[in-house]
Formats: sequence, structure tokens, C-alpha cells
Amino acid sequence: MDTKKALIICYYWPPAGGPGVQRWLKFVKYLPEFGIDPIVYCPQNPNYPIIDQSLLNEVPERVEIIKLPIKEPYALARLFSKKSATTISSGVIPKTKKQSLIEKLMLYIRGNYFIPDARKNWIEPSVSFLSNYLKDHQIDTIITTGPPHSLHLIGLQLKQQLNLKWITDFRDPWTTIGYHKALKLTKSSELEHETLEAQVLNSADHIVVTSEHTQAEFKTKTEQPISVITNGYDNHSVRVEGKDEKFTLSHIGSLLSERNPKVLWEVLAELIQSNTEFASKFQLNLVGVVSEDVLESLNNSGLETYVNLVGYVSHNDAIKFQLKSRLLLLIEIDSEDTKAIIPGKLFEYLVSETPILAIGPDDSDIQQIIKETNTGSYFNYQQKKMLKTRISSCFKAYQQDALTVNPTGIERYSRKNLTKVLTSIIKS
Repeated sequence: MDTKKALIICYYWPPAGGPGVQRWLKFVKYLPEFGIDPIVYCPQNPNYPIIDQSLLNEVPERVEIIKLPIKEPYALARLFSKKSATTISSGVIPKTKKQSLIEKLMLYIRGNYFIPDARKNWIEPSVSFLSNYLKDHQIDTIITTGPPHSLHLIGLQLKQQLNLKWITDFRDPWTTIGYHKALKLTKSSELEHETLEAQVLNSADHIVVTSEHTQAEFKTKTEQPISVITNGYDNHSVRVEGKDEKFTLSHIGSLLSERNPKVLWEVLAELIQSNTEFASKFQLNLVGVVSEDVLESLNNSGLETYVNLVGYVSHNDAIKFQLKSRLLLLIEIDSEDTKAIIPGKLFEYLVSETPILAIGPDDSDIQQIIKETNTGSYFNYQQKKMLKTRISSCFKAYQQDALTVNPTGIERYSRKNLTKVLTSIIKS
């Protein structure tokens, strides 16, 4: 088999934690099986909001990793407000009315002086270094993955200089990403984002996105080929001894201020008040970063004593929660823009042998995947009665030790099968 080299330009790489690192860590794991030799380029001194040292053990021993220093403004921002800098860099942006003066100022500066994002200062040194590296090592394919979308501008300049094959991978959209509206952009800044996005979309040889909604959006902006490669699940060796004794509803991952399902909190409060057995057995596990707004809503709903606030855990420990829980909670913001967002944890949920309870906007990609795979139930924010009925029925099944799930067709979302699709794009 002829081996082809591909340089992958990414920001998130172990020991970074969170879903952003998983996608390319797994692609790199399987690419050699399909005749692709991956070389990873990432920052030497990044400012990761979440660290997971356990992911270092998953980096293939034979993969070549190149690192170059990066200058980031978040380190300077921490001198003024460590909490605000960490919060904003992790994507947990407080509601406008609750933002402090320093948070408002930091968001304005981040949105209007660091376009497309706070990693823009890495573009020029990376282009300078990689232009020589690519020629010296005879690499003719590069892949950039964002956010941060500034990495696509590294690819854009390398494409212009060397005329090599360039694949862009959008884990999230650019100008329609959820937090974009919170950045307090001026009209000129909005235009600059749109201009840069258009340059990237129209210069890349192939565009990869993670959802059909993003594919549809980008098709209105470019005629370049666009392929959907979702995130996925990988095989693991994590084992647990049975399910939780309690009726546990677990959310794995960040709960942002806007991702606050008050209708669910109302339903749970009503069930607790009306059903003493439910009240004695129920527990809400929140595994990951949770915004103050969400915690306040939970407290206002009288759920404080039922919440197990776990915080961020390693990837393997997150899998344990998925396997032990009785129900897995997936929440997406109720807006048109979020229909395209498919959280990476969804695919691990699919193989957890645990039913999914999802809430989000109508006609989302999440809704379609859950329906196709028969892995749970999906509700919009107006379906309070149906949501309450579903949770009640799940609790009854739990009492009878019959709360199970029978997934179908999930193999297409395995990391290995998804890598095979990526390989066909690299080799085309």
C-alpha cells in the first residue's frame, strides 16, 4: 500500500481535555491503517481551559508531532480577572445582564481586536515555519481544523504560497456559531469575519463539516465540495459493575448559560413534589463545567439537594458515568443556529447502552440521529407534557429493572469507519 503524508494543523491536542481534542486524536489513530501517515502540528505552550492528562496515553507512539510556541492574550487577561478569562476561553459566556464590566470589556476586545479569534497571533509564525517544513518533507496535503478558525487562515496562506491540497475541517460553523453573537462585534468586525470565512470556503480544495445543517449553510456560500463526517465513538476498555442504584439522569459536558432547560427543571420539580418514590430515588449528575445561571435555575426550582455537581472528569471517568447512569441528558440551545450542532458526546451516548433524553430545537441533526439509531427520545422546549410523560415512563421501567435501549445502525459512527471516509477525501 502506498503511504501518503498529511499534515494536520490543530490547536486542541492532548493534554487538552474536552470534545475538541477527541476528533483528530481518533483520526490520527486510524489513518495509518488506510495508508495515510499523519503528522500533527500544534502549539507548544497553549492555553487550554481544560486539561486531561489521561488522553496523552491515547496518542499513537509512532505519530510525529511538531510544536511551535504561541502567544495568547488569555494569559494576559488572567492578570485582570483569572475567573473571567478562564470562563470566556472555555466558551461559558454569562448572560448579558449578568456580565461584569470586566467581562463586557474582555468580550468586546476579544470580538473586535482578535479576528477571527484569540489565536490569530499564531498565524504568521506558523506559515513561516510550515512553508519550509512542507517543502523539505515533501508533504502535499494539509488539513486545518477549527475552531479556532484562525487555523484555517494558516491553511489559506500555505495554499496560496505552495498550491498544495488543502482540506478544511469545521467542527463548528464560523459566523453562525452560537457564541458569535455574544462577542459584541461592530459592523466592520462582522464584515471582516464574513470576508475571511468566504476566502477560506472558496479557496479550500475540500470542506469537511460535522453536520448536514452546516453543509447546507456552506453550500449557499461556496461551490467547493463539502462532505459531512460527524464525530463518532471509539472502542474502549472501560467497564462498570452494573447501573446506579438510584434513578440517575446524567449530563456529560459543559452546561452554558444559554443551554439551560428550565422546562426540564420544572418537570423534575413537579415529579419530585407529586411522587415520593421518585423523590427518594432521583439524582441529577452534572459532569463538567456548569454556568452560574444554570445552578441558579436549579436552586430556584428546588432541585439543589438532588444535584450531584461532579465537575470536569477524565474521559474514562466520563464514560463510566455514561455506562452507570439510568438516563443520559443531552441539551442544545433553542435556536435556529444550533440545529447544526452535534455534541461529540452524543456518539459515545449511542454506545453506552443507556437511553438518551434530549432537548433542543425542532428539526435538528441530533433529533435525526437519535431517531435513526433508536437510542432515546427528543423533545423541543414547548413539549413539557410529553417530556414529563417520558420521564415518568422511564422511572416506571427503572422500578421494574426494564429501562433499556436497543440501538440500530450505529456502526456508521465508529471512529474507524469515519476515518475511512476521511481517507477517501485525502486520496481523491
